[in-house]
Amino acid sequence: MPDPVAAELFAGPALALARAVREGRISARAVVEVALARIAAIDPVLNAFTDVTAARARAQADALDAARAAGAELGPLAGVPFAVKNLFDLEGLPTRAGSRINRDHAPATRDATLVERLTAAGAVCLGGLNMGEYAYDFTGENLHDGNSRNPHDINHMSGGSSGGSGSAVGGKLVPLALGSDTNGSIRVPSSFCGIFGLKPTYGRLSRARSFPFVASFDHLGPFARNVGDLAAVYDALMGPDPDDPAMTGRPAEPTLPQLGDADGLRVAVLGGWFARSGTPQAYEAVARAAKALGATRTVELPEVERARAAAFIITMAEGASLHLDRLRDRPGDFDPAVRERLLAGAVLPAAWIARAQKFRRWFHDRALELFQEWDVLIAPATPVPAPRSGQATFVLDGKEMLVRPNIGIYTQPISFIGLPVVAAPIPGGEPLPIAVQLIAAPWREDAALKAARVLEAAGVAVAPEPSL
Repeated sequence: MPDPVAAELFAGPALALARAVREGRISARAVVEVALARIAAIDPVLNAFTDVTAARARAQADALDAARAAGAELGPLAGVPFAVKNLFDLEGLPTRAGSRINRDHAPATRDATLVERLTAAGAVCLGGLNMGEYAYDFTGENLHDGNSRNPHDINHMSGGSSGGSGSAVGGKLVPLALGSDTNGSIRVPSSFCGIFGLKPTYGRLSRARSFPFVASFDHLGPFARNVGDLAAVYDALMGPDPDDPAMTGRPAEPTLPQLGDADGLRVAVLGGWFARSGTPQAYEAVARAAKALGATRTVELPEVERARAAAFIITMAEGASLHLDRLRDRPGDFDPAVRERLLAGAVLPAAWIARAQKFRRWFHDRALELFQEWDVLIAPATPVPAPRSGQATFVLDGKEMLVRPNIGIYTQPISFIGLPVVAAPIPGGEPLPIAVQLIAAPWREDAALKAARVLEAAGVAVAPEPSL
C-alpha cells in the first residue's frame, strides 16, 4: 500500500514534494510507488501513457535515496515523477512519435537532452505519453494507441498533439510532463485539461534527440499544475546544447524569474482576430485575466488571418518533406487523416511557400513593434472548451467549422513567429476548463511567467481537480 505521507505530498506542488525528499521526510522510492499505483488505477481510463518505465523509475529513486543517505545534496526536483510525450527519446524504447511506423525502429540509445536535464535535477522519469500521430493533431486522438482522455470528463478531448501530457498532469498521474508545440500542441492540451503549460521562445530549449514535425516551428516545453513548478522545470531545462544547432547564437537565458506582483508589468489584450470566433467562456476567461492584471487597453496585430494561412502552408510543406519516404514506402500504416494532409503538403507550389516565409518576417516585425509598448499580451488559448471525442464540427461565430484544423485558430499565429507563451487555466462556470495565452516578447519567458503567477495568486488561474 502506498505511503500515506508520500501520497499526500504527491497531490500537492512538485517543489514541496522535492523538498520533502531532500530533507529525508519521505523517500524517492515511496513517491514513485504512489505514482505507479495511481497510473495503474487511473490510466486504463485516461490512456495517457503508452510506456510505463517502472523498473527505470524504481532504480533511479533508489539511487537518489542512497545518495541522500550518503550525505549528497540532491537536486531541486529530487524524487519528482515526470513523463514525456513519446516523441522524446527514452533510452531503451523506440521513439514512437504517435505512429505505427516508428515503433518498429530500434530502441533509443540515449535520452533526449531535456530528459537528461530533468534527471540531473533529480526528477524521475516514469515513461512515454500518448500523442497525435507525428504531432499533426489538435485533438489528442490516435488511431494506433487510442485516444488520450480529458481528466475532467473522459467523453471529451484532451487536446493535442501533446494530449497524453495534458491528460497525465491534469489527471494527477504525474506532477510534471514534457510536450512539444508546433502550432499549439502545448497550449491546447493545457486549455482543455486545465493546467499550466509553457511554450518557450523558438530555439530556447534543446530539441536534441526528439522526433521533429516542422523544424522551423517546433518548440519543446513543460506542463505543471502551478506556476512555481512550471518555472522550476523551465529553469532546469535551460542551457546551450551543441547537439541542437537551432540554439546557436541565441541570447543568454534569464535566471528563474522572481514571481511577484504585477507592478511594472505592462499588459494589454489582443483584439481583432483574437476577439472573434470564440465562445463566451473563452472571452470571459480573457476578461477575468485582464482585470486581475490591470489590462485596460486592447491592441491588434495586423494580418493575423494571413499569418495563420501562411503557418498552414509551411506546416504542410515541411511536414510532407520530412515524411516523403514513409509516405512512399508505408502509406497504409498512417492514420488516413494524417496521410492526406501530408500528401497535400507534398504538392504545394514552391511560390506559395516562399511567399509564406517572406510574410513571416513581416509579421514578426509587426509583433515586435507591439512589444515596444507592452510586456504581455492576453489572448484566448482555444476558442472553446474541449469538444467531445470524435466530434467533427463545431459552431464558431455562427458558422459550422471543422474541429481538427480550427482548435488552433488562436495558437497558430503565435507559433508562426516563435513567441514565448504561458497557457494559464481560468476556471469559470462551465464544467470544463479553458485557458488564456500570456504572450511575451522573444526571450521574455520571465514576463509571461510573472503574469501567470499574478493570476494564480489572485485565484484567477487555477488548475481544477480532476474528476477521477
